[in-house]
Amino acid sequence: MKLLIDDANIEKIKAIYRLYPVDGVTTNPSILAKTGRNPYAVLCEIREFIGDGAQLHAQVISRTAGQMVEEARKMAGILGQNLFIKVPSVPEGFRAMRELSREGFNVTATVVYTPMQAFLAAKSGADYVAPYVNRIDNLGADGVRTTKAIQDMLAKNGLKTEILAASFKNSQQIQALCEYGVGAATAAPDIIENLVKNASVDSAVEAFIADFEGLCGRGRNMLDCDLPSSIVIRDSIPSIPDEQ
Repeated sequence: MKLLIDDANIEKIKAIYRLYPVDGVTTNPSILAKTGRNPYAVLCEIREFIGDGAQLHAQVISRTAGQMVEEARKMAGILGQNLFIKVPSVPEGFRAMRELSREGFNVTATVVYTPMQAFLAAKSGADYVAPYVNRIDNLGADGVRTTKAIQDMLAKNGLKTEILAASFKNSQQIQALCEYGVGAATAAPDIIENLVKNASVDSAVEAFIADFEGLCGRGRNMLDCDLPSSIVIRDSIPSIPDEQ
């Protein structure tokens, strides 16, 4: 499962990239608005940092298919390769998806709440469909179950469209979909951090360090631990990369 960052704050994006194996960044109009900056300035800054090899998802705003397509053409000219045009899964959006797919654009069908929205988007040529897991929960349904149903429906109908699950309230939802084998998930930085945040793990690591320092000296590690004179250093010690 690909894992993407659902945020436009460049400092938060850099912090997650430094530690975790993520595959790109997703944005939406509301996320961009939170920055208080020009949308293209923000998106170009993100693209420069993540590079052309990573996915960048950005959404069209227009209400008509023709204008959505025009927006997408401009966005692609500015934001380069591996750009995924997010198109709402509404009637005009399905029309735009078909045209964008014919023109060779990467398309992410967004604002997906039901399996039939996802099915129509996939039939319209979308590369990804993005069910809003937690928002579906808030409507009284089951977001994880709905997302699994979408995956099954796509597979049974021979559609190659993948799922890009979005809108999470906790890491358990992501784990459930990862176990099911969905194509991708995008989550806010704090949700990504909570995938491995565990007080028991932190306590165990601290205990290991304390025991080692009790043996070799405070602040010591395997890099500066004293070597007995009988030990011969091998020639094949790999170099230690600089901190990124």
